[in-house]
Amino acid sequence: MVEPALNRNHEHRCAATLVHIRNFVRNGSWAMFLSLPVIGCSSIGPAIIPRDRTDYLSSIADSWKEQILLNVVRIRYGDAPSFLDISSVISNYAIGGQLAAGGIFNSNLTSVTPFNTATLSGGVAYQDRPTISYTPLAGDKFTKSLLRPIPPSGIFQLIQAGYAADFVLQVTVRSLNGVRNQNISGAQVQPADPAFYPLLEAFRRLQLSGMVSLRLEKRGTEEVGILVLAGDRTPQVNQDLTFVRDTLHVRPGKDAELNIVFGAVQRNDKELAVLSRSMAEILIDLASGVEVPAMDVAEGRTVPSARVASAEHPRDRPMVRILSGRTVPPDAFSAIRYRNTWYWIDDRDFASKRVFTALMILFSLAETGVAPQVPALTIPVG
Repeated sequence: MVEPALNRNHEHRCAATLVHIRNFVRNGSWAMFLSLPVIGCSSIGPAIIPRDRTDYLSSIADSWKEQILLNVVRIRYGDAPSFLDISSVISNYAIGGQLAAGGIFNSNLTSVTPFNTATLSGGVAYQDRPTISYTPLAGDKFTKSLLRPIPPSGIFQLIQAGYAADFVLQVTVRSLNGVRNQNISGAQVQPADPAFYPLLEAFRRLQLSGMVSLRLEKRGTEEVGILVLAGDRTPQVNQDLTFVRDTLHVRPGKDAELNIVFGAVQRNDKELAVLSRSMAEILIDLASGVEVPAMDVAEGRTVPSARVASAEHPRDRPMVRILSGRTVPPDAFSAIRYRNTWYWIDDRDFASKRVFTALMILFSLAETGVAPQVPALTIPVG
């Protein structure tokens, strides 16, 4: 018997090939049996990491988009939202193979009927056993993710990260120092105050001028966010700053800071009271703009859309345009089927895709609830 030794210094796990040869002579004939178990001599782990990571990442992201879209449509029809988190993905792989050969040869030359036989067999086994864990969103986690208002500091951190200030504030804020955003409650639309949309546009221009930045400071045991509106002054910047101060009824002191607090009404002219929305409110707002089949409205399955694409002011139109039909286009950004109808977001509608993608970040911010720290807004004077 010959058995080669296993090379223990090989960087991959490699099973040795076992060669088993048996010779014997009996009655003038001899037989030889050869067995060759073979197992692959290189690790499969490193090679599959790039593929697995990309595939799982894409699948999880696509399913997350579809889950949000499905819940928006469910809310549109009066169904309760329901979420499942993917808490872990464990993928196990096993590969093996075997090759066997054998033969019997006649060596008796005087035999009337010489005979020779040979056999060859083999097989390969490959197993992929992923274990995926799902966690329902319920209890305290459900409350934090959907019902608690988004912390005001997180809203301004999004603006600092480069998201358009007018977009972020319109989606996440109910009011700023009592100046109200459009609100939808019980399928009824409460229009925005006349100054709210111009206020959003002024914040956006200040952001584009480089006037908006955010920093964190330690004040005692608390970490406080400071929103700074400072930079090169131009006539437009001065006009926007004046409009913001007058509309919000704030009068910064010599330090040019305004404390940002959660609430509907400011307590003094040194505060910016931000009444932020919860994720449930944001989803209800998005659901109010879903384009549903007219028959569903006529039969009382849902109510007419509160946000319509034909609204006079662009900000009163659906923030995410969700279309419906019996068939879905092949290039949809995201699509789900609900009650024998397809609902989707057009991949060519960049504005809708931007808002929809931002929901994923807002979910993370909503889980923290209203932050206990008190950030500050700085508006230069003079």
